Amino acid sequence: MNTTTACPALFIAAPASGQGKTTIVAALARLHTRLGRRVRVFKCGPDFLDPQIHRVAAGADCYNLDLWMCGEADGAWRLAAAARESDLILVEGVMGLYDGEPSGAEIAARFGLPILAVINGASMAATFGAIAHGLKHYRPGTNLVGALANRVAGERHAELLRAGLPADIDWYGSLARDADSALPERHLGLLPAGEIAELDARLDRLADLLAPTAAATLPPPLDFSRIAASRAPAIAGLLAGRRIAVARDAAFCFLYPANLDCLRALGATLVFFSPLAGEALPDCDAVWLPGGYPELHGERLAAQSALWSALAAHVAAGKPLLAECGGMMTLFAGITDGDGRRHAMAGLLPGEIFMQRRLAALGMCAARLPVAAGEATADDELRGHSFHYSRAETPLTPFARALRADGRPGEAIYRQQRLTASYMHFYFPSNPRAAAQLFLP
Repeated sequence: MNTTTACPALFIAAPASGQGKTTIVAALARLHTRLGRRVRVFKCGPDFLDPQIHRVAAGADCYNLDLWMCGEADGAWRLAAAARESDLILVEGVMGLYDGEPSGAEIAARFGLPILAVINGASMAATFGAIAHGLKHYRPGTNLVGALANRVAGERHAELLRAGLPADIDWYGSLARDADSALPERHLGLLPAGEIAELDARLDRLADLLAPTAAATLPPPLDFSRIAASRAPAIAGLLAGRRIAVARDAAFCFLYPANLDCLRALGATLVFFSPLAGEALPDCDAVWLPGGYPELHGERLAAQSALWSALAAHVAAGKPLLAECGGMMTLFAGITDGDGRRHAMAGLLPGEIFMQRRLAALGMCAARLPVAAGEATADDELRGHSFHYSRAETPLTPFARALRADGRPGEAIYRQQRLTASYMHFYFPSNPRAAAQLFLP
């Protein structure tokens, strides 16, 4: 195990979405893990799904990096902490290398990470090198060190792709097209790791396919001690002695590991339960229903009348309940799924949820949530994001409204007694004190 903050690291980028970044990162993580190395993986942006794959591939939690939602200091200390306990750090970018605000190129530059370009090599030869060259030289100072070809047709094809690379970009190997190891998707992205059949076998097959062409040697170590704020910030024990029941199963699977860590750092004890399995609400002081896919499990959730009654009693007793996105959807009277079938839900909130084929909302957002009377201030701000295909029809008046990153109005936030519900997914480490207020009476 590495005991310093010097550790090899790569930022995995691509010309666009759909090039296979997640597949390559997972394959590299599994390959190096099998070589006896301790690998830590990060994912740029607010993604919940890719990190689940990487956790299985590397055998360790995958944390998010985002300069707006998470903040630069949050990313800095998490990278430094990973460097102290691992032999390789892999950071998966988002979209194309120069897409977004901030872009992957900006994130890599901010943390001094060398970039490995993943390029779909299907149906091309020398153009592979042209794309790699363009990615490196489009913006001066971009530290793109290598390229890896995905979806190649065979050894001869890989040789053609490699031959087209310019001298200042190293060849990092290739991955052949292989239907048996493909990672399945649905409307919000990849399937959750727990739903992918034989995921470990798929990851091993990806590592097997990559191993003959990928260099087993590591890039030079980076000294992460140069990063400011390289230690976790001190967090007051505002939730000391409190038990928080957290729903966690296929219907409630959108959980940032950083959020769980934050609640524990605040002093809370977390107890997990599965609504889909019919598990009773644990004895607790507060409840958290995170997002997920309740619309895919409507019949099973509709049968959980005992849980809905327990949650109603919990709220009536003045105890806190936080419901995010999918969690909020289950608290309305019913969910009508994509096939037009209605499933009765908890009925703690008046109104109905309707699934639609068109994306309803996507983007970063921030919310200021006052606990007592008075205007909220910047000290009350929690950052996060929203991403959903459903809409809520409700007579409820929002308690507050999140703002998008550009300042436009965003998701409604509802409050009834100590029940807080919204389509917004909160990133608790962005403001641990404000996050704690969601779980206090």
